[in-house]
Amino acid sequence: MLADQQILRIPGPTPIPPSVQRAMAQPMIGHRGQSTSDLFARIRPKLKRVFGTEQDVILLTGSGTAGLETAVVNTVAPGEEVLVIVTGAFGERFMKICKAYHLTTHVLQVEWGKAANPELVKTFLKEHPDVKVVLSTFCETSTGVLNPVKQLAAAIREVSDALIVVDGVSCVGGVETRMDEWGIDVMVTGSQKAFMLPAGLAFVAASERAWRKIESNSQPRFYLDLKSHRDNLAKDTTPFTPALSILFGLEQALELMEEEGLEEVYLRHTLMMKMVRAAFTAHGIPLLTTEKDASPTVTAVAPADFDAEVFRKKMKSEFGISLAGGQGHLAGKIFRIGHMGYCSAADILQLVSAIEIDLMRIGKSIELGKGIGAAQQIYLNERVGQL
Repeated sequence: MLADQQILRIPGPTPIPPSVQRAMAQPMIGHRGQSTSDLFARIRPKLKRVFGTEQDVILLTGSGTAGLETAVVNTVAPGEEVLVIVTGAFGERFMKICKAYHLTTHVLQVEWGKAANPELVKTFLKEHPDVKVVLSTFCETSTGVLNPVKQLAAAIREVSDALIVVDGVSCVGGVETRMDEWGIDVMVTGSQKAFMLPAGLAFVAASERAWRKIESNSQPRFYLDLKSHRDNLAKDTTPFTPALSILFGLEQALELMEEEGLEEVYLRHTLMMKMVRAAFTAHGIPLLTTEKDASPTVTAVAPADFDAEVFRKKMKSEFGISLAGGQGHLAGKIFRIGHMGYCSAADILQLVSAIEIDLMRIGKSIELGKGIGAAQQIYLNERVGQL
């Protein structure tokens, strides 16, 4: 492999398009000047379309976790009860944030690798009628599960007035998101996933119902106070210093998404997921999730007869391809493939070819080309009507 060629196939950070890199290299400008206000004015409507909301999307300088903490401290009042739906490591992160603020935290544990069941959530809420906020992940990055947040929100609304808060960090921008239509009160994401940017920005959108709660909430907060960010954003500015270089890149990334068309972006992600899954299925290598629960942005592979970590190291050393390992109790048992953002079917074909070679290198008996053929057939079947 080339010494400085690194191929990221992890679920974040993801590769950055060259035009976005160029945009981020623009000369710095004053963050209180008119040029920055004009930049915010151009970005705001485009972000709304990605989130599927009429509400403004707040931009925070911070990681996706900063966005999750922002959601908690703004929507949950001291002493209130919350429900966290845990389907993996990032559901656990929501739980840890809630407990750090000494909130009464109920946890609905779901087997890792499976999606949350809306009926079980309804039953849980009937048994805990004092829950004021329900928190869930959209894509659970650690398992490759896409939770049915549309159905979860509908089920919650049937039995509770609790606010619905969703961590969409590893999928918003890569899967269809209709925050307003689905009745989601707060949606959070980050810049380094499907938005094709470096880490450093968190995005938070809140419904009118959520804003009423946020405005009356006595929970102390300063930097993460959404009211302050909202009031400043209305004037196309921020209460604190923004990450301007990443905002330059964000404008270009949003332009690329609109040029491609959001629906086409979502179709591309689904296509890549199907190609990856077909390749491993062709070789009889188990996947952690079912077809129904699988995320279009990350796939978790659970090998039964070879070492996941040995394989990951081989891919890195031979081809410079980075795959992600397992988290929590799945560490060493699975590996994860990110296929989101600046990634295409051509990248997946390259990846599957390298995977087949290194499976053989580590002693796995496979039929060379079988996975590639399966991925190619998916591409041909899925794209035939669109060419």
